[in-house]
Amino acid sequence: MTFDLTPEQDQLRDAVRALGRRYGHGYFVEKAKAGEHTTELWAEAGRLGYLGVNIPTEYGGGGGGITELAIVCEELAAAGCPLLLLVVSPAIAATVLTRHGTEEQRKRHLPGLADGSQKIVFAITEPEAGSNFHRLGTVARRDGDDWVLNGRKCYISGVDEAGHVLVVARTEDSGTGKLKPALFLVPTDAAGLTRSKLDMEIVSPENQFLLYLDDVRVPADALLGESLDAGLPALFAGLNPERITVAAMGAGTGRYAIERASEYTATRKVWGGRSIGSHQGVSHPLAHAAVQVELARLMIQKAATLYDAGRDLEAGVSGNMAKYAAGEAAALAVDTAVQVLGGAGMTTEYGVATLLGAVRAGRIAPVSREMILNFVAQHVLGQDKSY
Repeated sequence: MTFDLTPEQDQLRDAVRALGRRYGHGYFVEKAKAGEHTTELWAEAGRLGYLGVNIPTEYGGGGGGITELAIVCEELAAAGCPLLLLVVSPAIAATVLTRHGTEEQRKRHLPGLADGSQKIVFAITEPEAGSNFHRLGTVARRDGDDWVLNGRKCYISGVDEAGHVLVVARTEDSGTGKLKPALFLVPTDAAGLTRSKLDMEIVSPENQFLLYLDDVRVPADALLGESLDAGLPALFAGLNPERITVAAMGAGTGRYAIERASEYTATRKVWGGRSIGSHQGVSHPLAHAAVQVELARLMIQKAATLYDAGRDLEAGVSGNMAKYAAGEAAALAVDTAVQVLGGAGMTTEYGVATLLGAVRAGRIAPVSREMILNFVAQHVLGQDKSY
């Protein structure tokens, strides 16, 4: 067992950290409040190869795994730039395409995902079903050589920035008559696909949308994979990378908040010339938050290592635990940072309160803490399913 990164991973961490700090949280907030996207940062990260670290080299990627992509997510977040679309496009879409797409689909989409010139977002969540794919209402039916999709999706990130959306729908199995999940690569400008922006109380340059699919017609090759049988394994292929990279982003955000707060409390002097950080009432909460963030980072490393080793079942357990731990740690770190900074903590200038909405959402999405506890109770503790 080793906790050391490889030399290449160390170099990646240092390089991404340097890139993130050149832009910084001020850039992130400015873009978000102006209703703009972090286009410059995304493009530069793509040119430098950071967006494609987990994509095979034959498609223009770095040939690494989710371990490397988690490093990218964490370090950009630790610099104050938590980019949600890293989770959606490189982690989910690229992984699903690599593992289960046809060769033609991989050649068409992976190079663009690797260099950042293309983004593919992911649409599973629905107003009634949430992310429970057993109850999805979006249905795809065959019509000649085409597929026709109808349904609704909600909380879909970055649709306005993407060329395609990977839609999870249900199709009818001709052999059994049962509905089974399938994934479709739908152009975001397809006829019948409309969107409505959701107003969110989160400071983020990435927007959330309701999607409406009204007789959206796509060709046969929009179906991900060689057949309908690819749907279920493709769907699960994207879930572990999603949880691991979301966790990495949360850990990075926690590190950022603790660093900002520590710099302030080490230099802020109010009584008797001593820094406020010398008082245990200030330093202990920060230290406690730092411990929780570091514990989450260890679980993220374990989950990513298991996933890259092809141990999907074990990675599923660790990935869920990592997401839970990082969500709690990030929320604690940001809240603690705001508290120890006092009034300054609520200002935009000090750059921690701007993250409150995002870390609170991290305890809900992409899977709630309660559903993770259900998962652990059932699959680790052997309890009966509660839902």
